[in-house]
Amino acid sequence: MRHVTLSDIYQLPFARKYLKRAGLAHAITVARHAYYFAIEYSVNPDLATKAALLHDIGHYTWYRNGKWDYNLYKQNDIHAIKGAERAHKMLIRLGEDPVGAKEIAVAILFHTDSYFLGTVKRNALQEVVAMADEADEEPGGNHHYKVISDQEAASALSDLDQLVEQSMTTQEEWQKSV
Repeated sequence: MRHVTLSDIYQLPFARKYLKRAGLAHAITVARHAYYFAIEYSVNPDLATKAALLHDIGHYTWYRNGKWDYNLYKQNDIHAIKGAERAHKMLIRLGEDPVGAKEIAVAILFHTDSYFLGTVKRNALQEVVAMADEADEEPGGNHHYKVISDQEAASALSDLDQLVEQSMTTQEEWQKSV
């Protein structure tokens, strides 16, 4: 059972603020990629799409004069740390299952190794979110500049919510038959 949908998240002004500043079109595209990777790798698509949608909400710090500053970001990146905390707090306030909220936050934390001095060993959910992000990456951080209207974003998230609901229902029915 899903406690919180992607559309629920998008309805929060706080979420929209950070999603837009980090690249709303990119976040939605990554969530869509995460859905398909989750299905392919037998990962919970609900957790994967939420983590993917929220994976860059820690980027707010790296804007200068209203524009994404890629060089500043690359120098000082801790967006995954900030984003994981923001996402966890937001999800708990929305009523997400605490275990799921933690899994989502940790997937956000490990979606990139840009702030680590070593390497990251990821679990399946974390790997799905990282692969989804990489699938939409463009040189120079240009993926953060793609544009989508609020109406298109709401529609895309609603469509993705329906896909997740269908796959969760199918998964529950399959588990009952085993």
